[in-house]
Amino acid sequence: MQIMAAARLLIDRDGWQKLTMRRLAAEAGTAPTTLYHHVRDKEDLLTQLLNDYADQIPRPPLPADPRERIITAARAIHDSLAAWPWITEILTADDRAGEAAMWMVETIVAGAVDCGCTTEQAADLYRAIWYYTVGEILVRANAARRRGELDRPSHRDTLLSKLDPARFPHLAALADRWPALAARDTYAQGLRAFVDGLLANAHDDHPPRRA
Repeated sequence: MQIMAAARLLIDRDGWQKLTMRRLAAEAGTAPTTLYHHVRDKEDLLTQLLNDYADQIPRPPLPADPRERIITAARAIHDSLAAWPWITEILTADDRAGEAAMWMVETIVAGAVDCGCTTEQAADLYRAIWYYTVGEILVRANAARRRGELDRPSHRDTLLSKLDPARFPHLAALADRWPALAARDTYAQGLRAFVDGLLANAHDDHPPRRA
């Protein structure tokens, strides 16, 4: 739809916070009153955009092993959000995920239950994965945006380069390598370790029943 395409263009260019119906009408080349035949307001527009995007997320084959299903669904969440980071900002500001994206949540919760978690522990596991995932995406997206805006080293890199080796020997030794280390994509590695730790902790709190 032309309206949705214009909205995505505006958001990519200026950010979702600056999206207004008037600006959208100008971008789409139509009158503001015409927009209201398709969307009620900005909130409805954002919801439609999210649902439309969720419908396009490919569903990967799910492994038989429940732990691997959790990993696969979490990676699907991460990859879909990383491709369009502004969605993450909306979802964290207002938990408005639509039904089209719920298969990923269901897969993680069901996988945790199949691994021996209670339903409460499964919900906690999903929320922990969600926080880890959106945190990683937002930090990387904001860092990339700042690098694009600044023509100098970041405040963190400057601080590290000035640390006293006597007080901070490990950080001072890593200062020159820190930008390259921070730029590495370690999400998948961290996710597996994170899920293993969450499942092990759940089993300690609630040992699986013996057959």
